[in-house]
Amino acid sequence: MTDATATTPGASTVAEVTAATDDAMRALGRDLAALARPGDLLILSGPLGAGKTTLTQGLGEGLGVRGSVTSPTFVISRIHPSLVGGPALVHVDAYRLGGPEEIDDIDLDMTLPDSVTVVEWGEGVAEGLSDERLEIRLERHPDDTRTVHLRAVGARWTGIDLPGPAGRG
Repeated sequence: MTDATATTPGASTVAEVTAATDDAMRALGRDLAALARPGDLLILSGPLGAGKTTLTQGLGEGLGVRGSVTSPTFVISRIHPSLVGGPALVHVDAYRLGGPEEIDDIDLDMTLPDSVTVVEWGEGVAEGLSDERLEIRLERHPDDTRTVHLRAVGARWTGIDLPGPAGRG
Protein backbone atom coordinates (compact mmCIF):
# COMPACT_ATOMS: atom_id res chain seq x y z
CA MET A 1 0.00 0.00 0.00
CA THR A 2 1.15 3.51 -0.70
CA ASP A 3 -0.54 6.53 0.74
CA ALA A 4 -0.83 10.29 0.88
CA THR A 5 -2.67 12.27 3.54
CA ALA A 6 -3.77 15.90 3.58
CA THR A 7 -5.97 18.02 5.76
CA THR A 8 -8.49 20.27 4.08
CA PRO A 9 -9.94 23.42 5.65
CA GLY A 10 -12.89 22.76 7.96
CA ALA A 11 -13.82 19.59 9.79
CA SER A 12 -12.74 17.05 7.20
CA THR A 13 -9.59 14.99 7.02
CA VAL A 14 -8.72 13.50 3.66
CA ALA A 15 -6.41 10.57 2.98
CA GLU A 16 -5.59 8.58 -0.12
CA VAL A 17 -4.35 4.99 -0.07
CA THR A 18 -3.32 2.79 -2.99
CA ALA A 19 -4.07 -0.91 -2.51
CA ALA A 20 -2.28 -3.11 -5.04
CA THR A 21 -4.05 -6.37 -4.13
CA ASP A 22 -7.18 -7.72 -2.47
CA ASP A 23 -5.02 -8.58 0.54
CA ALA A 24 -3.92 -4.94 0.76
CA MET A 25 -7.58 -3.88 0.60
CA ARG A 26 -8.44 -6.26 3.45
CA ALA A 27 -5.43 -4.92 5.42
CA LEU A 28 -6.81 -1.40 4.99
CA GLY A 29 -10.12 -2.67 6.38
CA ARG A 30 -8.29 -4.09 9.41
CA ASP A 31 -6.51 -0.75 9.87
CA LEU A 32 -9.88 1.01 9.83
CA ALA A 33 -11.27 -1.50 12.34
CA ALA A 34 -8.54 -0.43 14.77
CA LEU A 35 -9.97 3.11 14.58
CA ALA A 36 -13.64 2.14 14.63
CA ARG A 37 -15.93 2.41 17.60
CA PRO A 38 -19.66 1.94 18.21
CA GLY A 39 -21.73 4.52 16.36
CA ASP A 40 -19.34 4.87 13.43
CA LEU A 41 -20.80 5.13 9.95
CA LEU A 42 -18.68 4.28 6.92
CA ILE A 43 -20.13 5.14 3.51
CA LEU A 44 -18.53 3.28 0.61
CA SER A 45 -18.83 4.25 -3.04
CA GLY A 46 -17.22 3.09 -6.24
CA PRO A 47 -17.99 1.01 -9.32
CA LEU A 48 -18.68 -2.72 -9.41
CA GLY A 49 -15.52 -4.63 -8.57
CA ALA A 50 -13.80 -1.69 -6.89
CA GLY A 51 -13.36 -3.59 -3.62
CA LYS A 52 -16.15 -2.33 -1.36
CA THR A 53 -16.98 -5.79 -0.01
CA THR A 54 -13.28 -6.77 0.16
CA LEU A 55 -12.60 -3.71 2.32
CA THR A 56 -15.58 -4.61 4.51
CA GLN A 57 -14.25 -8.17 4.89
CA GLY A 58 -11.04 -6.74 6.35
CA LEU A 59 -13.07 -4.48 8.62
CA GLY A 60 -15.04 -7.50 9.84
CA GLU A 61 -11.81 -9.44 10.46
CA GLY A 62 -10.38 -6.52 12.41
CA LEU A 63 -13.56 -6.13 14.48
CA GLY A 64 -13.64 -9.88 15.20
CA VAL A 65 -17.20 -10.43 14.03
CA ARG A 66 -19.08 -13.67 13.42
CA GLY A 67 -19.87 -14.95 9.98
CA SER A 68 -18.47 -14.59 6.53
CA VAL A 69 -18.74 -11.02 5.27
CA THR A 70 -20.27 -11.20 1.81
CA SER A 71 -22.12 -8.68 -0.29
CA PRO A 72 -25.63 -8.13 1.11
CA THR A 73 -26.99 -7.09 -2.30
CA PHE A 74 -30.06 -9.31 -2.21
CA VAL A 75 -30.81 -9.11 1.52
CA ILE A 76 -29.98 -5.37 1.77
CA SER A 77 -28.55 -5.64 5.31
CA ARG A 78 -26.64 -8.14 7.45
CA ILE A 79 -25.66 -7.91 11.10
CA HIS A 80 -22.42 -9.61 12.15
CA PRO A 81 -22.25 -9.82 15.96
CA SER A 82 -18.90 -9.43 17.68
CA LEU A 83 -17.10 -12.52 18.90
CA VAL A 84 -14.74 -10.46 21.06
CA GLY A 85 -17.05 -8.13 22.99
CA GLY A 86 -16.76 -5.24 20.53
CA PRO A 87 -19.36 -3.61 18.34
CA ALA A 88 -21.34 -5.57 15.77
CA LEU A 89 -20.77 -4.88 12.08
CA VAL A 90 -23.92 -3.82 10.24
CA HIS A 91 -23.26 -4.28 6.53
CA VAL A 92 -25.73 -2.63 4.17
CA ASP A 93 -25.90 -2.62 0.39
CA ALA A 94 -27.85 0.40 -0.84
CA TYR A 95 -27.47 -0.49 -4.55
CA ARG A 96 -31.13 -1.48 -4.90
CA LEU A 97 -32.47 1.32 -2.74
CA GLY A 98 -34.16 4.24 -4.43
CA GLY A 99 -32.95 6.97 -2.12
CA PRO A 100 -32.55 8.23 1.43
CA GLU A 101 -36.19 7.56 2.28
CA GLU A 102 -35.72 3.84 1.59
CA ILE A 103 -32.65 3.62 3.82
CA ASP A 104 -34.89 4.92 6.61
CA ASP A 105 -37.12 1.88 6.06
CA ILE A 106 -34.41 -0.54 7.20
CA ASP A 107 -34.20 1.12 10.65
CA LEU A 108 -30.45 1.69 10.79
CA ASP A 109 -31.09 4.32 13.44
CA MET A 110 -31.87 1.41 15.80
CA THR A 111 -28.49 -0.32 15.33
CA LEU A 112 -26.26 2.66 14.51
CA PRO A 113 -25.42 3.77 18.09
CA ASP A 114 -24.05 0.37 19.15
CA SER A 115 -22.54 -0.89 15.89
CA VAL A 116 -20.06 -0.05 13.20
CA THR A 117 -22.26 0.48 10.13
CA VAL A 118 -20.95 0.15 6.58
CA VAL A 119 -23.19 1.22 3.70
CA GLU A 120 -21.97 0.11 0.27
CA TRP A 121 -23.29 2.24 -2.59
CA GLY A 122 -24.16 4.74 0.14
CA GLU A 123 -23.06 7.99 -1.49
CA GLY A 124 -26.07 10.28 -1.87
CA VAL A 125 -28.20 7.89 0.19
CA ALA A 126 -26.75 7.42 3.66
CA GLU A 127 -25.21 10.77 4.62
CA GLY A 128 -28.35 11.73 6.52
CA LEU A 129 -27.78 8.90 9.00
CA SER A 130 -25.01 10.80 10.78
CA ASP A 131 -23.22 14.14 10.73
CA GLU A 132 -20.07 12.19 11.67
CA ARG A 133 -18.94 9.61 9.16
CA LEU A 134 -16.10 8.24 7.12
CA GLU A 135 -16.75 8.54 3.40
CA ILE A 136 -14.70 6.04 1.39
CA ARG A 137 -14.56 6.29 -2.40
CA LEU A 138 -12.82 3.50 -4.27
CA GLU A 139 -11.39 3.62 -7.78
CA ARG A 140 -10.27 0.49 -9.62
CA HIS A 141 -7.57 0.93 -12.23
CA PRO A 142 -6.93 -1.21 -15.34
CA ASP A 143 -4.00 -2.93 -13.58
CA ASP A 144 -6.43 -3.94 -10.74
CA THR A 145 -4.84 -1.59 -8.22
CA ARG A 146 -7.27 0.53 -6.26
CA THR A 147 -7.07 4.07 -5.03
CA VAL A 148 -9.06 4.57 -1.85
CA HIS A 149 -10.07 8.12 -0.96
CA LEU A 150 -10.97 8.54 2.71
CA ARG A 151 -12.84 11.63 3.88
CA ALA A 152 -13.52 11.95 7.59
CA VAL A 153 -16.47 14.18 8.40
CA GLY A 154 -17.43 15.54 11.80
CA ALA A 155 -16.02 16.06 15.27
CA ARG A 156 -15.77 12.32 16.01
CA TRP A 157 -12.91 12.10 13.53
CA THR A 158 -11.03 15.21 14.71
CA GLY A 159 -7.50 14.23 15.66
CA ILE A 160 -7.87 10.69 14.27
CA ASP A 161 -4.98 9.69 12.02
CA LEU A 162 -6.45 7.95 9.02
CA PRO A 163 -4.37 5.25 7.34
CA GLY A 164 -1.59 7.01 5.46
CA PRO A 165 1.74 8.68 6.27
CA ALA A 166 0.28 10.78 9.12
CA GLY A 167 -1.07 7.63 10.75
CA ARG A 168 2.23 5.76 10.45
CA GLY A 169 4.39 8.46 12.06
